Amino acid sequence: MRMYDIITKKRNGEILTNEEIKFFIDGYVKGDIPDYQVSALLMAIYFKGMTPEETANLTMCMARSGDIVDLSLIPGIKVDKHSTGGVGDKTTLIISPIVASLGVKVAKMSGRGLGHTGGTIDKLESIPGFKTDLDRETFFDIVKNVGVSVIGQTGNLVPADKKLYALRDVTATIESIPLIASSIMSKKIAAGSDCILLDVKAGSGAFMKTSDEAIKLAKAMVEIGENVGKKTIALITDMDRPLGTAIGNSLEVIEACDTLKGSGPRDLTEICIELASNMLCLAGKGTIDECKIAAKKVIDDGTAFKKLKEMVQFQGGDVSVIENSNNFKRAKAEHNVVAATSGYISSMDTEQCGIASVILGAGRENKESSIDFSAGIVLQKTIGDYVNAGDTIATLYAGDISKCISAQELLCKAIHISSKEPQSSPVVFARVTTDGTEKYYN
Repeated sequence: MRMYDIITKKRNGEILTNEEIKFFIDGYVKGDIPDYQVSALLMAIYFKGMTPEETANLTMCMARSGDIVDLSLIPGIKVDKHSTGGVGDKTTLIISPIVASLGVKVAKMSGRGLGHTGGTIDKLESIPGFKTDLDRETFFDIVKNVGVSVIGQTGNLVPADKKLYALRDVTATIESIPLIASSIMSKKIAAGSDCILLDVKAGSGAFMKTSDEAIKLAKAMVEIGENVGKKTIALITDMDRPLGTAIGNSLEVIEACDTLKGSGPRDLTEICIELASNMLCLAGKGTIDECKIAAKKVIDDGTAFKKLKEMVQFQGGDVSVIENSNNFKRAKAEHNVVAATSGYISSMDTEQCGIASVILGAGRENKESSIDFSAGIVLQKTIGDYVNAGDTIATLYAGDISKCISAQELLCKAIHISSKEPQSSPVVFARVTTDGTEKYYN
């Protein structure tokens, strides 16, 4: 078998066999196939696409390129959640304790942030002492005893994806549904859970800019999951504005705690109830409506917040900052951004809001960058709110005031004020299952 022939076949729009895909993945991971040939194949896939069977085969070959986590030692159904990335997306910190407090195990491996999107591991590491690099035995023990544990991805989990993503990033082949779907699903399958909930973001702060694009990606991923025996559902959620009001690591942990206490922002609470209820439904805990009622109950009675504290304690974190947010380290500089004119906040360029948080120190511009856990943005006003000129619309936090001034310029350009009140839109656009797509918009 020759890589040249595989490239030619896909260039001509033909279907690759599982053996050909395995040859390409195995050879590339071992270093036997050079970057330039893999680049050519990626470009051929970009233009010619892949069938659902090809995409499923690619996903499984990638998943098997490294460690496969066996969660069978943990009793019960295990449910995982993946978000395609967003600004202010702290949902894992909220929904995982909700789901675990209702008897469904969550053994989750998460990533770090890069660019304008934040990472769950960075948020958790803003909690002093919180350990995300647990060995597998400790990880399993915490899931068994607490019901939930969130750790960083292992070094040898899906090495094929690490190599392919780096190459796609520099060869203009990122925007390919089969390549995106296989990248995401290979990691979820390798992580070992029985059921997978996908949170596919759509909007200015997401990779997929429209809900229709997001639905197309969601359908491909749901099909992959079901084809390999994983019960899979996808929700299409709004990323045309930051999720909640906090952007930045410790700030988002604080907001997650507020939400679990029942006092979180409306949009964040609503999305978390939707995500948690779908995870519970996947695990056989009832209908969506029944699971929504259960999820709201464990927020109202404090059970879910108690579960978060329990996970933090078991993973070495300082529970005092969860109980009292004033115990978090505070940013050295604080600066208010005020509205230049009166009117309604009509829209936000969410990606630019995320970049502003990176300028403040809340994110990393490259993999080697360090993070200021106390840096970030708290939005005092959001889309649909009326503001008068001079009103505070956001508060910026950073290590020094110069970063606040730089971020303010970008944030002011990202937030648009209009005389016309904007129409409200749902925070969840659609639900994609094997039975079809249910849209919540016209």
